[in-house]
Amino acid sequence: MASRPLDNKTVTTLVSDATTAPSMHNAQPWRFRYLSAEHLLLLRADPERAMPHSDPDNRSLHLGCGAALFNLRVAAAHADLVTETTLLPEPGDPLLLAAVRLSAPLPHRPADTELSRLHPAVRQRHTSRHPFAEKDIPGDVRAALEAAAAREGAVLLFPGSWHAETVLDLVRDAENRDVMDREANEDVLRWTRLGEEAHTAVDGIPEYAFGPRKQGGRAPVRDFAGRRRVADRGTTVFENLPHLALLSTRGEGPADWLRAGQALERVLLEATLADLATSLTSHALEAPELRLLARDPATGTGQVHMVLRLGYGPRGPATPRRPVKDVLEIT
Repeated sequence: MASRPLDNKTVTTLVSDATTAPSMHNAQPWRFRYLSAEHLLLLRADPERAMPHSDPDNRSLHLGCGAALFNLRVAAAHADLVTETTLLPEPGDPLLLAAVRLSAPLPHRPADTELSRLHPAVRQRHTSRHPFAEKDIPGDVRAALEAAAAREGAVLLFPGSWHAETVLDLVRDAENRDVMDREANEDVLRWTRLGEEAHTAVDGIPEYAFGPRKQGGRAPVRDFAGRRRVADRGTTVFENLPHLALLSTRGEGPADWLRAGQALERVLLEATLADLATSLTSHALEAPELRLLARDPATGTGQVHMVLRLGYGPRGPATPRRPVKDVLEIT
């Protein structure tokens, strides 16, 4: 264990890096508490930032918190600290998602250099809702991304053409469902920021991150504007052959969702270091009956948690984050 408690500045820096993680509609559904005497950093879910209409079981909430947890591990390794992580440490407290013990490295237990290697990508990674080039992703890059997911206990699958078409059809089905169901858009309306609010918000998706409207192409890009007018937003053609990847775990439950979130962020950081732009969609996975259809048709197993779109293009702008003082308590 570390010989003395970490100073507040170091803990604040760790949490600041953690909160750059992606989350559904950038709701940032996390809170942290550092117990100085125990060198323990606790990650809790923030139920006020849940999505009751589009994420009723809190799957995506756990994915976002898992991604923040992975960023925390990366930041700790960069600070030459060793982490010992326990998922769901208190069965009677489901909002307590993880406990991370921080300690100084020892000769037999150094800081994780593979995690530290990813640190430059933590603040470079941004979701891109722009068109990507019609350019293949090299096989060695795909293999590295698959290995990144596997290291966190998940599977990253690059679907074949037939399977990719099925996933794209599911996305279109989800879009049509939203048109017919007004309640389906309530979470989007709550967490999108238009006009002056876009420049002062500390959470949600600001209009400058919506990207252009899609005129053609088949890339799965959610239009967060809907029928609302957004000033200075152009229209352009997206790629016809989007590169998709599906992230899944064998199990289904809160611990699996947290592992999936960590795997997702590891993949995204690896992709960023490989100069790939990335975007995410869970649109086709929000309805259980559609989620089952997204599975690998060859095996029919696994629980798909996220559809990734990868390619070469602009990374997109940074989206706002809440001040660390609003999400971190130090005792």
